[in-house]
Amino acid sequence: MPKMSDTMTEGVIVAWHKKVGDAVKSGDILAEVETDKATMELENYVKGTLLHIGIEKGQSVPVDSIIAVVGAPGEDISALLSAALPAAEAKKETAAQNNGTPVASSSPAPAAPVNTPSTSDARLKASPLAKKLAQDKGIDLTSVHGSGENGRVVKRDVENFAPTTVASKTTISLPSIVGTESFEDITLSQMRKTIARRLSDSKNTAPHFYLTMSIQMDKVMEARKSMNEFSPVKISVNDIIIKAVAAALRRNPKANSSWLGDKIRMNHHIHVGVAVAIEDGLIVPVVKFADNKSISHISAEVKELADKAKNKKLQPQEFEGNTFTISNLGMFGIDEFTAIINPPDSCILAVGAAKETVIVENGQFKAAHIMKVTLSCDHRSVDGAVGSAFLQTLKELLENPVKLLV
Repeated sequence: MPKMSDTMTEGVIVAWHKKVGDAVKSGDILAEVETDKATMELENYVKGTLLHIGIEKGQSVPVDSIIAVVGAPGEDISALLSAALPAAEAKKETAAQNNGTPVASSSPAPAAPVNTPSTSDARLKASPLAKKLAQDKGIDLTSVHGSGENGRVVKRDVENFAPTTVASKTTISLPSIVGTESFEDITLSQMRKTIARRLSDSKNTAPHFYLTMSIQMDKVMEARKSMNEFSPVKISVNDIIIKAVAAALRRNPKANSSWLGDKIRMNHHIHVGVAVAIEDGLIVPVVKFADNKSISHISAEVKELADKAKNKKLQPQEFEGNTFTISNLGMFGIDEFTAIINPPDSCILAVGAAKETVIVENGQFKAAHIMKVTLSCDHRSVDGAVGSAFLQTLKELLENPVKLLV
């Protein structure tokens, strides 16, 4: 199993295109493999015969484990497989330990004892006068504590009886609701496993801090209408935001950096990752050299990358190399949120919806479309002043989008 991406630790065989006994040559596609990022083709590199398939369709296997053997027709490979089996089992066991979740054992709890109210005749001992008085007052003698001999209820007990609650008058009868408890355990895909591992590592190791700013988007919306009258592709607000982010990074290069443990890498190129939600989770295609591309170019590229992502056709070079990431949930009506930094970036921008809001401008009330953005920063490489300067530049560009064309 080859390592098909920088974060891949295991792969799942989606389909075999060859069977045992088939002659194969260099360049033939043996199988399709689901990685943590996409479904990719497994290419053969030697001429020979497919002698052995060790992993069935749907099974996962760690990187570098044997999944198939190609050799000369009739070649004895039993010694090879015998030597490889212990190593493969060890890798599977390690992967299971790394990805497994302990399941709490459940055993039936001992039944709680049920207390049955006493119906002993001794509890009902009462004098004739007490019984008559209780009947007149509508008092249940079983609720009265007797002070007479052997707990006998006497007149004074009935006269002094003061019920604490009258349950029959306050209890509400609720209908009986019948339901069935059920659940479904969903097997983790390779992508979901990687998302969980990478984001947990990011949140646990990178000291996040957050900066939120409100941006007036009316001029962007007006500019977008004008652009779409001439653009060969339909430009979205998100496309303009990507261009503005790239331009703001060019003017604030310290936000376009990576923490490398013993040094900070200042990236001179600007590769903007754009988070895309797909069925298995989240993937981040990368718009490379975004600051050098027109808005219509960015729009066409983002649409192509998003389509590939949803069909699991992205190639490694299309989802690697990001220096900054944008996550936009505005189209879902989210006002604002905070995002977890996508390694190796130092920053990620969370973009909310542009909502019509009443603001005060020059002492007058007016309606404006306000969008809130939150910048998550890795404090090891980006300080508050750097993040603030970046947001100020971004606000300037989006509130005056004509500057993006200069």
